[in-house]
Amino acid sequence: MEHRLTEPFTKEKIKDFRAGDRVLITGTVYTARDAAHKRMKEMLDRGETPPFAIENSIVYYVGPTPPKAGQAIGSAGPTTSYRMDAYAPQLLDLGQLAMIGKGQRSREVMEAVVRNGAVYLAAIGGAAALMARCIRSSEVIAFDDLGAEAVRKLSVVDFPLTVVLDSSGGNLYVQGREAYLKSIEK
Repeated sequence: MEHRLTEPFTKEKIKDFRAGDRVLITGTVYTARDAAHKRMKEMLDRGETPPFAIENSIVYYVGPTPPKAGQAIGSAGPTTSYRMDAYAPQLLDLGQLAMIGKGQRSREVMEAVVRNGAVYLAAIGGAAALMARCIRSSEVIAFDDLGAEAVRKLSVVDFPLTVVLDSSGGNLYVQGREAYLKSIEK
């Protein structure tokens, strides 16, 4: 099934997303990798406000390359998500709606996705230039000193993703493996 997700992003809009579904996102997506997540956790631990509202946010695990003339952003492919696993449950508990990356997640992240009615979405690895075409604007909003890992506010249009973990406990990595094994048994 294919879904279109547009702002304002809410849990109601993603409640029927299932592992394996395709999603096209239009709206605001924030970027953050491990260094930015570490700083945001430290800010939260000190009682400070993070650089963007966590509730109903979508965070893309990406460190884009510098843009060429006339582009909003350079190549913007997903980074491996497990590096954010130490931080993701806390952000999900604070209301983060979705994470975008690639690769499997820990049991703690999977449990937090279900507990909070969130989703984990996969971007296509190796298609960074194509992903960048869906990004209309990019603005550094925090941690500029981190370079490519700074927190950015992106405006995306029809950003193509696949649901990997859904709020009912579906896991595309498990389901895909099971479907493959069944297909070769025949």
